[in-house]
Amino acid sequence: MKHKAIVASFVGLLIASCPLVGIAAEKKYDPGVTDTEIKLGQTEPYSGPVTALSMFAKAQIAYIAKINAGGGINGRKINLVSLDDAYSPPKTVEQTRRLVEQEGVLAVFGTMGTATNLSVRKYLNDHKVPQLFALTGSSTAIDPARFPWTIPWLAEVRAEARVWAEHVLKTHPDAKIALLTQNDDFGKDAIRGIEEGLGAKAAQMIVARQTYEVTDPTVDTQIIALKGSGADTLFDGATPRYLSQSIRKAYDIGWKPAHYILSGNSSIEVVLKPAGLDKSVGLITTNYLKDPSDPAWKDDPGVVEFLKWQKAYMPDGNPNDSMVVAGYSQGQTLEHALRLCGDELTRENLMKQATSIKDLQLPMLEPGVIFSTSPTDYRLVKAFRLLRFDGTRWTPLGNDLIKTQ
Repeated sequence: MKHKAIVASFVGLLIASCPLVGIAAEKKYDPGVTDTEIKLGQTEPYSGPVTALSMFAKAQIAYIAKINAGGGINGRKINLVSLDDAYSPPKTVEQTRRLVEQEGVLAVFGTMGTATNLSVRKYLNDHKVPQLFALTGSSTAIDPARFPWTIPWLAEVRAEARVWAEHVLKTHPDAKIALLTQNDDFGKDAIRGIEEGLGAKAAQMIVARQTYEVTDPTVDTQIIALKGSGADTLFDGATPRYLSQSIRKAYDIGWKPAHYILSGNSSIEVVLKPAGLDKSVGLITTNYLKDPSDPAWKDDPGVVEFLKWQKAYMPDGNPNDSMVVAGYSQGQTLEHALRLCGDELTRENLMKQATSIKDLQLPMLEPGVIFSTSPTDYRLVKAFRLLRFDGTRWTPLGNDLIKTQ
């Protein structure tokens, strides 16, 4: 009954958000909107070093297809212009300018990457174009005072890293910790979170640090160096391709640290299977989304509806891929904000609705994880669960929901 109530709550919110009070109100449109269309844009890594991350966008597009098949948003179909930026900031700038200046989109939605999103943040804010539900976990991207037109969707890397550190302090206070991070703001956020979580013990417990560039062919050298430090715990902030490599290399050289990875990179299909499921046993992550492969959710209405959507709109996707679940949920977040706009489909009103979400319980969020935002707090994800990989699926590591600061 509890799970049914959660799904009913989401459906109720969407119905309630259909603006009956706005039926007689004057329509207000900004670029990208007509009586029949809402045009949005995004840039994604369909080519380049992290093509695996384009699965988020493919799921978003498939969810938008479902919205359009159901009549769209108050009679308007969503036209999502999705361009390739190869995960290259200069290309992101070029393609984003095209979206705004040539395509005339209402907003940029769901662009992937920290460096890519930060490269166009000032441009979008200067032009007062919503940078809506950006796929970055960087706390740098959350700055309502300076950049009020930018709101991320993913959990903060910094908050996840704090959770890792606090877990190690409780379970292995004498740990020797090694860090592997991407050499950019994304990686720096993870380091800050770890140091904050460890507090005064950071200098003593962190015994080795290695970084990599997104153009590096492998991280084998880094993993060998980290093992050589004598570390027994690895905080791994790598993105999918490099994370698969680090898992496999650690196993192959006989290094078995307590291995922590980020929720956004915990896909069984995209990360763990390429690394080897047997080599991934014992990995620890944080998460806030339901795992459709978990038997505990077999009869959950939200999961049942998700699987029905996947078969109908994304048959080539793997429903057990966490990126697919995230993209689906991100599409639902977009739908919620757009419906709240009613016939006032302006950039200003869209940001107003996105930054005033109240107690949104999406069907694929873990019980207790609720989305709320405010004009001074743009964070959507404010709670996690710790999970451990058992060789087949992610299983809870304790039952407590961990709320972030």
